[in-house]
Amino acid sequence: MPLVTITLLQGRTAQEKRAIADAVHDALARSGVPEQDRFQRFIELAKDDFIYDLSYPNLAEPRSEKFIVVEILLSVGRSVKVKRELLKNIVANLETRAALAPKDVMIVFKETQWENWAFANGEQIHA
Repeated sequence: MPLVTITLLQGRTAQEKRAIADAVHDALARSGVPEQDRFQRFIELAKDDFIYDLSYPNLAEPRSEKFIVVEILLSVGRSVKVKRELLKNIVANLETRAALAPKDVMIVFKETQWENWAFANGEQIHA
């Protein structure tokens, strides 16, 4: 049930955005998320509206303008081990499929209780 939000600078092509989306979703599916459970959105910002530190937290090379933030809203219950594997797979997929350097990928997990989801019709199917 993840909801994925990908924030990036304006200017990426439809193909680039699709490669990013596919890379993230494939890693999620590999971790056990059903293949058809795909909900993703892009937030494209102007350069003046996307402010980020180029080297935090001690990067050897600065981030580039390809930098993205991947926010994954998901239900509670995944272990740190599962999250670490998911992080590894997302970064690897983005590097090979979307030509994104690992330094240009920030991932944030946000967890919510199962009863906080209503996929359609205002119905809580997991409450």
